[in-house]
Amino acid sequence: MKDGPDLLVGLDLGTTKIAVVVAELDSRSGEAQIIGVGEAPSMGIRKGMIVNLDQATRSIQAAIEDAESMVGLGIDEVTVAFSGAEATSVRTKGMISLGRSARQVTMDDVDRIIEAAQSEIAVPVNRCILHTIPVEYTLDGHPGIDDPLDMTGVRLEVELQSIIVPSAVIQNVVNSVGKAGLEVSGLVMKPLASSLGCLSNEEAMAGVAVVDLGGGTTGVSVFSEGRPRRLSVIPVGGDHITNDLACVLRIPISRADALKKSVSLSPDGFGQNEKIEIESMGKTLSFSVREVVEVIACRLDELFSSLVVNELKESGISMMPGGVVLTGGVSRLAGLDAYVSRLLDMPVRVAGPIDANRMPPGMNSEEYSGGAGVIRYILEKERNPYRYIESDLPSEGAVSTLRNKRGARGGMSAGNGRKKAGDGTLKTVMENIRKSVKDLF
Repeated sequence: MKDGPDLLVGLDLGTTKIAVVVAELDSRSGEAQIIGVGEAPSMGIRKGMIVNLDQATRSIQAAIEDAESMVGLGIDEVTVAFSGAEATSVRTKGMISLGRSARQVTMDDVDRIIEAAQSEIAVPVNRCILHTIPVEYTLDGHPGIDDPLDMTGVRLEVELQSIIVPSAVIQNVVNSVGKAGLEVSGLVMKPLASSLGCLSNEEAMAGVAVVDLGGGTTGVSVFSEGRPRRLSVIPVGGDHITNDLACVLRIPISRADALKKSVSLSPDGFGQNEKIEIESMGKTLSFSVREVVEVIACRLDELFSSLVVNELKESGISMMPGGVVLTGGVSRLAGLDAYVSRLLDMPVRVAGPIDANRMPPGMNSEEYSGGAGVIRYILEKERNPYRYIESDLPSEGAVSTLRNKRGARGGMSAGNGRKKAGDGTLKTVMENIRKSVKDLF
């Protein structure tokens, strides 16, 4: 990628599939055009976690090779989206004085206030901060400020959302990508990537929840006023529905998965007594459509009525005019949107990538929202490095290094005069993170 076009590459590590989305950046407009998508079956990943490093590495290599064959260019660095099922979200506040008389807010002031808010967090030794997301700034008591830089005041406050994940999870992701011969230029939580991939700006401003239904996990992200207010991962996904069907109906996993995709969750499906026959172990098994739908509905009731509802409550956002947006491979179940709408008593729609019309046919549906969202994530970070602040985690003894190599454009650009986020920011916290990772590995 060094001598050719400026490529942005998103690698989506899913439980069922690994997807790679490649975009070419137009340096004049700052926009990116998706030029290729690659994929491969996901091996060595269970419930969003890497459980076999070598298998995961081979799957990543296969997906990268598929993308390279489509775009005709080599890929050597990626931004990775991963689930991180044990992630926790912590909200903190910070305040600094700008002086006795009003003056303009500088980048050093933004660094100081973020560091002040971060100092309120006690990060366990085996965990580290992946994302630092400024939710809202307040200047002289006036809240709702998106970007305080160059504004004038005497007192600056911030509310931060910090995403804390186990250090070992990050290290395994970095190691598997590094063993595949790639450089990790950034990491992003999959719920954030998926929401950026499928949400319109209007929905994010109005208030909306995105539920990313994957094979092993379900990501939940709640947006209000254009900012993510909560990000979380539930360790329940489509594979659990498949396993339920296999156990209850006593059929092979492959047959259960096909059966899951063949029925509808519409009200008619619950009343259908039409018989389905499946050959298994030399026997012919027979059951009704209603039995299949009821097994699926039982797991969905647990997921949405309990687990997802709890996450929505934890976000603190009571009004969501945008309702719920479903994405991910499992969202393609027939009648799922109407069924979830009845469960939650909220408007629900299924959404694929916003850039679907610029993606190859057959590779632009709901399961590709995460990969497409990584591209949007990279672009948003380059336009405003303080929007999503990544910790620059070292890789002690690992194959690859997590680096923000695109900081040249995020650095002192003529367009906005910003420096790369993280330069001189959170020094104390970063030293603690480095020590944590070094102690572990």
